Amino acid sequence: MLLAGEEWAARFEGFQREAWRLETLPQYLMPQEAEELQAFRGGARIDPATVQNEYTDRLRRQAAEGRVQGRVHIVTRPLSEYLRFEFSQFYRPHHLAGEQIRILDVTDRINPLEGVQDFWMFDQSEVVLMNYEPDGKQVNREVFGGDVAPFVEYQRIAVAESTPFEEYVKGLDL
Repeated sequence: MLLAGEEWAARFEGFQREAWRLETLPQYLMPQEAEELQAFRGGARIDPATVQNEYTDRLRRQAAEGRVQGRVHIVTRPLSEYLRFEFSQFYRPHHLAGEQIRILDVTDRINPLEGVQDFWMFDQSEVVLMNYEPDGKQVNREVFGGDVAPFVEYQRIAVAESTPFEEYVKGLDL
């Protein structure tokens, strides 16, 4: 089953304990980010502590309710322009709003999750595969109908092998 619109949004309202994401690409081509990316290229930066929007409001509400949203992004250095943009403009304010973000840098090591595709997992019981073109353009979101146990293990590995976001970006020029 493919997910879009309200059915997709409902996953973030309906989870009980945890929504968790694995990101594996150096860029995501999201049309709604094009203007902000262009401004970032021109030197525009935000104050992450002042960001308030629907996404950060939801993160704060979920955290207050004891529900956790987290992710691990697998990266290599040098960071792509998109990753510097994403870290600066999204990850910093999302982290401050309560999202548990971690970075798995595989520059000088074997990627323990080589070949695993992007996915979201809800309450460790439902997996949604995030299907992308190699350049980062999203194709669709697809509910995975099989056993979620391998994805729970992918999450365990990703978290164990990664670094908290704020620790990772200390000293980086974003």
